Amino acid sequence: MDAYTPRKEHKFTFGLWTVGNRGRDPFGDVVRDAVTPIRAVQKLSELGAYGVNLHDNDLVPIDATPAERDRIVKEFKKALDDYGMKLVMGTTNLFYHPVFKDGAFTSNDPKVRAYALQKCMQAIDLAVDLGAEIYVFWGGREGTECDASKDPVDAIKRYRECINFLIHYVKDQKYTLRFAMEPKPNEPRGDIFLPNVGAMLAFIETLDDPAMVGVNPEVAHEHMAGLNFTHAVGQALEAGKLFHIDLNAQKLNRYDQDLRFGSEDIKGAFFLVKLLEDHGYDGPRHFDAHAYRTEDEDGVWEFAKGCMRTYLILKEKAKQFNEHPAIQELLAQIQPRDAELESLMSHYSPQNAQALRQKQFDIDALGKKGLNYEKLDQLVIDLLLGVA
Repeated sequence: MDAYTPRKEHKFTFGLWTVGNRGRDPFGDVVRDAVTPIRAVQKLSELGAYGVNLHDNDLVPIDATPAERDRIVKEFKKALDDYGMKLVMGTTNLFYHPVFKDGAFTSNDPKVRAYALQKCMQAIDLAVDLGAEIYVFWGGREGTECDASKDPVDAIKRYRECINFLIHYVKDQKYTLRFAMEPKPNEPRGDIFLPNVGAMLAFIETLDDPAMVGVNPEVAHEHMAGLNFTHAVGQALEAGKLFHIDLNAQKLNRYDQDLRFGSEDIKGAFFLVKLLEDHGYDGPRHFDAHAYRTEDEDGVWEFAKGCMRTYLILKEKAKQFNEHPAIQELLAQIQPRDAELESLMSHYSPQNAQALRQKQFDIDALGKKGLNYEKLDQLVIDLLLGVA
């Protein structure tokens, strides 16, 4: 077993909808046979994954009878036990059925909002029954194409009202479950409310129990808007709000592609992995992606292996970065320490303010100092290309 072979302790997970994606897109029908939930659990376990995630209707059809639901859940629980897999995260499909065509929690129609809450309560029960630790909310239809149709102030209030309702439902049921909010700027709606990590973090602080709620950022979603995903994840980590993460790849400013992790922007993927590993992120590494439409089922499993392998390669590269003599020597020059100034700036006091006011700085010399970022960046390129 080499260093790039995934193992359970790496906490790699896949959604049932990821390996189960059949290759349908807006311009073409399915190209692959369905992968059943039990087949997904079996095969992912063989490949070294830690667990799976699901929407309610990935497992239980929306029109299933109670008896059908019970049978499906019983069989799925057995598969998890048989193959040593975990159900780590659950979520609710609030985007597929036509009832949600204008949103779920932000719908103008109170009947739709009430049905969305009913569906979520049932889905939360299912996820907890299967052992989930995290519950994700992706507001895929919570937006507009026609801004005349919704007042955004009212929409955010409705969004908050529904999340607060579910926070109290979970507490009332005595579930040990944390919520994670997943932002996205657009698609399938023209514009989606709370479009990025920063907006979602601000929203969370307005909820009834902000400590219970974090974020589930996704590579592709921030890259769709041309943003730096590593910076977004850094903000979530610094706030103590990175509860879950969706890993994939994406060309900047395109539609949501959900490509194999690391298949685009390898330098960005490297700095993301380095950030997660350096800061001791201990949550699941979830791959919310799918195989190319060109693939059959064998190609799906190659896709899954590739996601995990690339993460582990980049994890090893991050270790090499942290031990690289030339890189570390350069970083020591680039990141000088000044204990006195850092102490003065670490907190405000009248004394610290006065001491700073009296400091003399040679700003011309500071402005002329070269920072060697070109050299540093090339050392990173050398490292990633294997010639360091």
